[in-house]
Amino acid sequence: MKFTLKDYQDEAVKEVLDRLKKARKRWHEDRDKHAFSLTATTGAGKTVMAAAVFESLFYGNDDFDFEADPGAVVIWFSDDPSLNEQSRWRLQEASDKLTISDLVSVGNSFAGEKFRPGKIYFLNTQKLSKNSLLVRGHDPNDPTLETADGQRIMPDMRSHTIWDTIQNTIEDPDLTLYLILDEAHRGMKEGGRSNGDGKPTIVKQLINGSGAVPGIPIVWGISATVQRFNDAVSGMQDRSTLPNVIVDAKKVQDSGLLKDTINLDVPDETGDFSTVLLRRGTAKLSDISNAWAEYAKQQDDADTVLPLMVLQVPNSPDHNEIGLWLDTIFEQWPELQHDSIANVFGEHKTETFGRHTAPYIAPERVQESDWVRILIAKDAISTGWDCPRAEVMVSFRAATDKTHITQLLGRMVRTPLARRIPGNDRLNAVDCLLPHFDKKSVEAVVAALMSGGEAGEELPGRRVLINPREMKPNPAISENVWQKLLSLPSQTLPKRQARPVKRLTALAHELAVDGLLADAGKKAHAELHKVLDGAQVRYAEEIKKARDSVMTVEGKTVKADVETKEMTFDDFVEAADYAVIEDAYKRAARVISPDLATTYSEHLASKAEEDDDPEEALIEAHTVIAALGLVPDLKDDLETAAEKLSNQWLTNYRVQIKSLSDERQDVYRQIREMSADPLDVDLARPNTWLQMTTARKADGTEEPLPRFERHMLCDEDGLFPGDFNSWEGKVVKAELERAGTVAWYRNPARASQDSLGVTYEEGGDIKIVRPDFIFFAQLDDGTVVADIVDPHGIQFGDALPKLRGLAEYAEANAGTYRRIEVIAEVGGTFRTIDLTEASARAAIKSAATVKEVYDSEVAHDYVM
Repeated sequence: MKFTLKDYQDEAVKEVLDRLKKARKRWHEDRDKHAFSLTATTGAGKTVMAAAVFESLFYGNDDFDFEADPGAVVIWFSDDPSLNEQSRWRLQEASDKLTISDLVSVGNSFAGEKFRPGKIYFLNTQKLSKNSLLVRGHDPNDPTLETADGQRIMPDMRSHTIWDTIQNTIEDPDLTLYLILDEAHRGMKEGGRSNGDGKPTIVKQLINGSGAVPGIPIVWGISATVQRFNDAVSGMQDRSTLPNVIVDAKKVQDSGLLKDTINLDVPDETGDFSTVLLRRGTAKLSDISNAWAEYAKQQDDADTVLPLMVLQVPNSPDHNEIGLWLDTIFEQWPELQHDSIANVFGEHKTETFGRHTAPYIAPERVQESDWVRILIAKDAISTGWDCPRAEVMVSFRAATDKTHITQLLGRMVRTPLARRIPGNDRLNAVDCLLPHFDKKSVEAVVAALMSGGEAGEELPGRRVLINPREMKPNPAISENVWQKLLSLPSQTLPKRQARPVKRLTALAHELAVDGLLADAGKKAHAELHKVLDGAQVRYAEEIKKARDSVMTVEGKTVKADVETKEMTFDDFVEAADYAVIEDAYKRAARVISPDLATTYSEHLASKAEEDDDPEEALIEAHTVIAALGLVPDLKDDLETAAEKLSNQWLTNYRVQIKSLSDERQDVYRQIREMSADPLDVDLARPNTWLQMTTARKADGTEEPLPRFERHMLCDEDGLFPGDFNSWEGKVVKAELERAGTVAWYRNPARASQDSLGVTYEEGGDIKIVRPDFIFFAQLDDGTVVADIVDPHGIQFGDALPKLRGLAEYAEANAGTYRRIEVIAEVGGTFRTIDLTEASARAAIKSAATVKEVYDSEVAHDYVM
């Protein structure tokens, strides 16, 4: 893969491969057909995950212990030719093993007897419709077919229809046909009928079969909304379902692939504010363009993100009115080029709006076409399209068109650089301006945008803000306080499928790329070679037995007497040949990693005598590695050594890594997180936050949020709006009144790099808590100290596990904080526990309930 998979993508690929492996086995052994689905929210990278699956299917995958299927044939099916082309391009972009010849667009001239293994064939509904040349001849009752001597003459004299090709592929015992349904909810209409003509949809014909053509054995549906697909296949005869793969929406949002914040600008009062908000939207486009240019300059990055505005118009637009809107845009931003307009109307032609001309552009080409800065659209653009650089939308749709607005915004949620920009809410956001909405009518839009899945559950980590204001670093806060904040250790969730040797190899590569450690790869493997050399001594007896098993092949000879029909079995032992040794070597390579197996075999072969045959020396080295791979404890020894060296290098080069660009730092952050027990990570310095300044009351009216002084980030008045519950606000006031308090920090609740996280364990899973507040005080000697203050209710089931996680964090970071206080309301009284005290940590460790701790002598009343 050209891309490093995110943790949730890694997990999903592993689960999909598990389903495909089971389905393949059951098909070839018992002719059982299976189906399952992959559900992931928009922007999760479903095509990237599919590319990783296909690479594994065709070439095997050592990380997942998945062997290639030499007879694998894939049909990628959708109802949209342009969507197929986009998917085909993305698969090639993501994979370094799938070539353009492996990704076959099935055209009208296709006439193969069978599909070829190792290929992905792209088909769409139109190619299988009754008017397509590919299917002509399949229906024996088709009156348009010519005949000669009673025999059908196929169009273009071809010998097979596409249905014949599918049937022949399914019936070949050496092949396995997999059907991948992109946007799988389509073609699964109620009753399985299309257009009311009583005929099953083409998708259902592929799944269930058509005439003599059997259903495709293995069906994998992919979509953000697969419920219709799941319901349909669960009721089909002669097809079993495997557990569906569901990607956690929270992990997708946490990954940084999706924008954290959606800003909705709506009028504060009733009236026509079209021009006002259009000017504001244009100003936002200009500002965000400058912000991206400045960021690229800071990062020494030649590739600057060029944001665009989507101008969403009604379905029957007045072209002259659109021309006036465009006039307003160019008046607001005179530097904007007049040839930067395009349209994605269904008419697919150049449109004239007043004095402006806008050529048509295919939706899937917008992202790569940097010249487009103003994109004029009607309702939702075709499913599957997205444009990460579309960062501003001004919609002139009516307030009743909530669905069209949310559908289009859903295509604008990917982050332009496929990562979160540290400490900058503005560059992690998308803006939508709604001139024809009021705050009350926009609530349905907010609810839809907060949904991260088909069940309508809230997408954790995403914020939808109405008329937010920017917060910038508070000029009254000294640099000493900022440095104290940035020195605080933060924790991240571990990567479940981390492999230490692979992690070390990846780290060595990046250190070498950045010039931090010359020949890092060679040095890493040299250290692991020492471990393997030591293992040959430590496990000598086990290796000898393992070597004997590698070098010999045992079996039985069966003799049958024709007359008596008696059978006898004689054991035999033969010396292993080169093929057997190589097979054992490959299995061992999956244990210790293929790269390490290669370099260690070269290391061993280099020790051979000068007059030894180099080929024999390499075979001997492969034999040694094959035997080592059978030693159970070897893997643990290697992984321990690899983990130790990785952590040592990350610590040694921490300062140099901090001086790299955000993009490069993000690479090392991901490598840190690949550890089963990840190292602490540094906080990013926040420089722009977006905050709500008003709160909606139960009666629908709004009131200003209370504003507090001395926050690390503030508005132009030096104040920070606090969206707190009643007693959180009281805690902030009480802490600000303490002698020596000079600043405070509202720790973001989302998974951003400027948020301090603390891991804890609950039910065998590692989770993360983000304490609410960090307060800073200056002592008499000028030293700046930090206090964590975390108000948290005890009524939640995770209260005690979180408390234990914070206690472990306090113990691991003794001396870093003056106080780490947790506060809860117990029996009408606010109680606090300072986790920097050993007695408090001991009480928490032994407690059966969280209330027991707050009722004990380690807790004290908290005075507000």
